[in-house]
Amino acid sequence: MEATKKKSGGLKEVWRKFLVALKRRPQMIPLAVLVIAFVFYSLNLMHISDTTARIQGPGMGLAGFVTMLFSMLSFMCFLNAFPYRKKTNMPMLVLMFVLLGIVIFSDLYYRNAILAAVNRLDNPIVVTSETAYIALAEWYLQLHIAILMVAIVLILLLPVYSKWLRKIKTSVDVGDNGSMEAIDISGEA
Repeated sequence: MEATKKKSGGLKEVWRKFLVALKRRPQMIPLAVLVIAFVFYSLNLMHISDTTARIQGPGMGLAGFVTMLFSMLSFMCFLNAFPYRKKTNMPMLVLMFVLLGIVIFSDLYYRNAILAAVNRLDNPIVVTSETAYIALAEWYLQLHIAILMVAIVLILLLPVYSKWLRKIKTSVDVGDNGSMEAIDISGEA
């Protein structure tokens, strides 16, 4: 019984500390989504690279390279746009949005190159069980764009949910045994 109370009290304390950290730095929410987008793209880069090697469309390799490079650069711009306990660095924020726009454009360009190669009239690329990675690459690019769009919306709505997070009560109630008046803190003897 006592161990169960400690566990539930411990989980409450962990949750409270997590909320306090979010209240102090609410920009960690969109940052986590940006990290998820980068990791998602990186983990599925094998399918995208295989698709580039199979289709060999104009600019496909460059589009994949731009997506990786600008994803990392937009991540760094995000970190510089929201310095700790300082005002938002607006030039870095604008640069981050530009870089994310370029990443989305590169993903769309790559996806359109896949669709053009699969749907062309002369010698189309046929997606079979051996080339199923082409369909997976297109699907992963669509998911990557969706995750980036969620991150952009979260960044734009940061002032709104920051205020909501500040309204959450995370203070700890300290019990009073009634003898607080008896303590002399003035230092007078």
